[in-house]
Amino acid sequence: MSMSDPIADMLTRVRNAILREHKEVVIPSSKIKENVAKVLAAEGFIVDYAVQPAEIGIELVIKLKYDSQGESIIRSIQRVSKPGLRVFKGSKDIKPLLNGQGIYVVSTSRGVMSDAQCRQHMVGGEVICAVS
Repeated sequence: MSMSDPIADMLTRVRNAILREHKEVVIPSSKIKENVAKVLAAEGFIVDYAVQPAEIGIELVIKLKYDSQGESIIRSIQRVSKPGLRVFKGSKDIKPLLNGQGIYVVSTSRGVMSDAQCRQHMVGGEVICAVS
């Protein structure tokens, strides 16, 4: 069965793994998912990620990050741009999320990057998700 929104599936798997307090989550891999995981790791929302061969294709393993009390670093992770309604923002229109406590992950012509990097490089694009 084909999936209409694989990024939303990735975010849902991460949310479910956090609710069950798993240490890691395994997701079917793609370039865009790897790039989203790369931004999350660079911004400190996850420990690390790895791409490894699976029985069929390749899979993305995301190691989730928790604080000393066992609370997840990711409090909220939501899809912004959807297949039925794409959301595009210019570099000046991308405002900090929760006064800088969260990030937007944006797909630009220079690759997938955080909202702060978009403002720094003066480039806009499709807002993939919001993480806080």
